Amino acid sequence: MLGASLNKVFDYFKSRGQSSWNYSLWALLIFPLSPLVGAVTVGFVSLITWLKQSRKINRRPLNWGFALLSVLLIVSAGFAQDKTAAFLGLFNFLPFFLLFAAHSALIQTFAQLRQMAWALVIGSVPVVILGFGQLFLGWSFKFEILWVVLSWTVRPGGNPPGRIASFFLHANTFAAYLTIVFILGLGLWLEQWAWGIRGGGAGCGGRRGKFFSLLPAPCSPASDTPVPNPQSPIPFLFLTVAVIADFIALIFTNSRNGWAIAIFACLAYALYQGWRILVGGVAAIVSSVLLAAFAPSPVAQIFRGVVPAFFWARLNDDMYPNRPVALMRKTQWEFAWSLAQQHPLTGWGLRSFSTLYNAKMQIPLGHPHNLFLMLSAETGFLNASLFCGLLAWILITGVQLLQKSKYINTGDRLIFFSYLLAFSGWILLNTVDVTLFDFRLNALSWLIVAAICGVIHRYNQQDRLGSHQN
Repeated sequence: MLGASLNKVFDYFKSRGQSSWNYSLWALLIFPLSPLVGAVTVGFVSLITWLKQSRKINRRPLNWGFALLSVLLIVSAGFAQDKTAAFLGLFNFLPFFLLFAAHSALIQTFAQLRQMAWALVIGSVPVVILGFGQLFLGWSFKFEILWVVLSWTVRPGGNPPGRIASFFLHANTFAAYLTIVFILGLGLWLEQWAWGIRGGGAGCGGRRGKFFSLLPAPCSPASDTPVPNPQSPIPFLFLTVAVIADFIALIFTNSRNGWAIAIFACLAYALYQGWRILVGGVAAIVSSVLLAAFAPSPVAQIFRGVVPAFFWARLNDDMYPNRPVALMRKTQWEFAWSLAQQHPLTGWGLRSFSTLYNAKMQIPLGHPHNLFLMLSAETGFLNASLFCGLLAWILITGVQLLQKSKYINTGDRLIFFSYLLAFSGWILLNTVDVTLFDFRLNALSWLIVAAICGVIHRYNQQDRLGSHQN
């Protein structure tokens, strides 16, 4: 009976041409509100995609690299001192490698990249609203349906106090989420602005669900640049409000990492668009804040008369003085590096850093605030190098495609640049934090990487076919 029911579910997914992709979009919308429902949805989509496109997935060399990394991670877990914790730690990696492989086959077009970005921006709105209520109105509640199916916990005043966190467990985690959404939202906003300047263009066809009829439809390979109705200002106005709200919320997370990456993204967009005046203005503002925070006292006092203490005091830690040395990132990184040097081949085992650090420093800490140092300490240099190498290959290949491919329309380059920028932001975030312990952030990160790889594979194929024909 159960097998027959599952077969009916699989047949339902297979029978609808665009259903799998639409379900992934719905998962992105609801992930912040219900991680379990989002996870189950993405899991089903990944399974169906594997069943339908297993040959394509299995032929891609990049997936072989992640398969090899999976095997090496399992071997590393077998040598861990605490094998139970190490094998549990594999669940932060292996399922997401499968998700990546499936969605890199499912996502092929720039229209899908736009839809995905729209879903993320729309989904961020209720999260940000509740965050503002938490911080400024003292909203506090705990709401659960069927244990974890829908579990909302909002603490009054944020977590830590005074820092907006919304549904997320910590302000830094919320900042990482907002950074990615802000980058993609700003890319959509710039695209809408450019379309408005040019007067719009013809859209693409394709059947969509009722909700996703509001978003650009997936197009055929011959026409991959959907343009919303130029007569309607609603998408542009919505994006304006959403991007500003996300940026304000990011400020109130009080996350220095989030601030830095958001500014980096703004500068990158300005350089990409050729807006030199804006680049100069942002550089002047950033320089003023840095001088207020770190310049010698006579110079700093001049700039502190202009720059609010909220910014410069957070940057130089005057806002949180006398923090224990063990909570400093430099201390954590040095300890993780020493662990990696002691067991360079297999590491100490996934999820071992917290126990070892607590035993040494007498302070509980979940991770060393650097994903790549954490992998080196817990799984060995080989695994960490392979992981970094795969990510570097994706980023470099994406940049090369953006620069060289003659098959990418001018109107599509900005959205692809936005995804490369979001991916770069994720890498930078993980040099000063570790985002994989939040399921929503981990899944979102791998979906973005999968989207980049899906487009790279498709257009590299077109480039190869074009070169053979010539």
